[in-house]
Amino acid sequence: MLYVVLLEDEPSKADVRPKYLKDHVAYLETLLGRIRSAGPLTDTKTNAAAGGIWIVEATSADEVRTMLEADPFYKAGLRKSIRILAWKQVFADGKKVA
Repeated sequence: MLYVVLLEDEPSKADVRPKYLKDHVAYLETLLGRIRSAGPLTDTKTNAAAGGIWIVEATSADEVRTMLEADPFYKAGLRKSIRILAWKQVFADGKKVA
């Protein structure tokens, strides 16, 4: 099953992102094949980092939460909020897939 994970950063922890970025990316690389897509979000008004999105293949939302809780950004307190949503992909690369 696919899940979309919406991650919102805690603005008061902005210093965490550059400090743990290498560790965060290295962690994501251990999840290749399970994380279909991932990347940061930027606030369009302030141009500041705002969080991120992951698209994850997993058997359950609990499995996704376990992945998130092992992320160095999570451990360092960067995440203000996390939403894990089940997702059915209908379009990809400009084509209907389902």
